[in-house]
Amino acid sequence: MRPPTIRDVAERAGVSKSLVSLVLRGSDQVRPEKRQAVLAAVEELGYRPNAAARSLSERRTRTVGVLLNDMRNPWFVELLEGLNSVLHARGLHMLLADGHLNRRLGEDLTRTFTDLRVDGLIAVGTLPGPEMLRTAAKQVPTVVAGAREPVLPGVDIVAGDDEHGARLATEHLIGLGHRRIAHIAGQGVVGELRRRSFEAVMREHGPAATAIVEQGDLTEEGGYRATVRLLSARERPTAIFAFNDIACVGALSAAEELGLQVPRDLSLVGYDNTYLARLRHLWLTTVDNAGHDVGRRAAQCLLDRIDDPARPGEVVLSAPALEVRGTTGPPRGGPPLSR
Repeated sequence: MRPPTIRDVAERAGVSKSLVSLVLRGSDQVRPEKRQAVLAAVEELGYRPNAAARSLSERRTRTVGVLLNDMRNPWFVELLEGLNSVLHARGLHMLLADGHLNRRLGEDLTRTFTDLRVDGLIAVGTLPGPEMLRTAAKQVPTVVAGAREPVLPGVDIVAGDDEHGARLATEHLIGLGHRRIAHIAGQGVVGELRRRSFEAVMREHGPAATAIVEQGDLTEEGGYRATVRLLSARERPTAIFAFNDIACVGALSAAEELGLQVPRDLSLVGYDNTYLARLRHLWLTTVDNAGHDVGRRAAQCLLDRIDDPARPGEVVLSAPALEVRGTTGPPRGGPPLSR
């Protein structure tokens, strides 16, 4: 049996095909009794709109390409939930691609998205090769989410306020009485913003505060190795602020392997407030980077840009918050500083 068509729905409901189309698009220009007749016919016949035909008639695919820096990063899950909540409400669907795989295969997935005629493109996280994104942005409305680069004409950037978030983490450790604090640094503009803010807060507290920066690579293994190097020094830090929760988990593993108790011997702060930080046996103090809010605002920026492609690009920052849990406390033998 052939699948039911829009003509079949119209005949069953006793209306025109154009009125069926209005109902299916959610138009408010249809009388309630006509709408009900159409919806009843759709249900009885089991009609499903032809997405390809709809795309041709509307000259839209109702899809949004989402290129993730690395699907293994758990913070992106909350960002995607925020994205999808807004896009789905507008009848748009996400197509996901993994930038990590993109780099391994040497493919340009932005071109794949433009070939598929997506309605918009969202680049999540710091992606190498800004020229690929620059080319795509000339063809389709584009937004960068969860990163601060690349800065391109007509491209919105939506992210957390990294400088403020790093300040919250560092001031928390100083307020507990820590003087010798290390930062496992990240990469790109976001990594630089967090590192600079960490160093600025440490300088504000005078020569008694010692800031140590150890480069990481955003992974658990990178956090583990950086922490081993930090704790092998003659004067080891009493607290570590890691670039993200994944690196902080690596730092926690290193501390435990070296026989240190957290937070009695070493305080740890992560960043992003991912599900990892909320696991009871980890229970990380961390900075909530407002992932869901970043996703929602990025989706709204994309919708606005689809409606007005010529408007100037803007930077939209969501406010982070500190989540104090079980991995931070006063340094051993030292009381918290008075405020």
